[in-house]
Amino acid sequence: MSLTEPSVLAERNREIIAHIESHPNIQRVPTRNIDIYQCRDFLNDEECRLLIEKIDRDARPSTLLSSTDDTEFRTSSSTDFDRQEPAIDAIEEKIVRFMGIPKENGETIQGQRYEVGQQFKPHNDWFYDNQDYWKTEKEQGGQRIWTAMVFLNDTQVGGATRFKRLGKMFHAEKGKLLCWNNLTHEGVPNEWSLHQGMKVRKGVKYIITKWFRELPWVHGGLPSGY
Repeated sequence: MSLTEPSVLAERNREIIAHIESHPNIQRVPTRNIDIYQCRDFLNDEECRLLIEKIDRDARPSTLLSSTDDTEFRTSSSTDFDRQEPAIDAIEEKIVRFMGIPKENGETIQGQRYEVGQQFKPHNDWFYDNQDYWKTEKEQGGQRIWTAMVFLNDTQVGGATRFKRLGKMFHAEKGKLLCWNNLTHEGVPNEWSLHQGMKVRKGVKYIITKWFRELPWVHGGLPSGY
């Protein structure tokens, strides 16, 4: 469910797609079921190093918006980035410009660290309106419409981002941005966006994620959950 008319979301989505596809290094992933793109070398080595240092410095156990009895569902560590740090602000601006979505609609960047054996089982980034958390989230920006994720290193074994229903798997490449539309062309949550962070087999996986809402995101929300 969303707070905006599906037709309005659909029109806005066409504008976002046109903006993303205007970038010279963009690659659209071949599928009719979801809008998903990748852009290699989006961040440079220094930007990736800075973000990894921040994640290691402030990491805490990752959380979920809704409860589950599965203690292995999300086992990573997370960091919510401070928008007041100039270097982080510059990276955030870079992502916002790339996506073409108003900055005020973006949640705080979140960093994630996956060590050996850690994972994030299949999940959607969009919100379920039958869950208790929706009462809060609908007042703090509403539905998540797009996700932007960047791989910060490529030295681990395993840990791919897998879209099971699509039969697509994205392996880590340092600096590569992966972004996707969480909604259909009709403006409703897209079940094809189901994805997972597979178990790391060797090394450590680092990524950052930035979610964008249909409306301006209100600070005080829960960016630490999926």
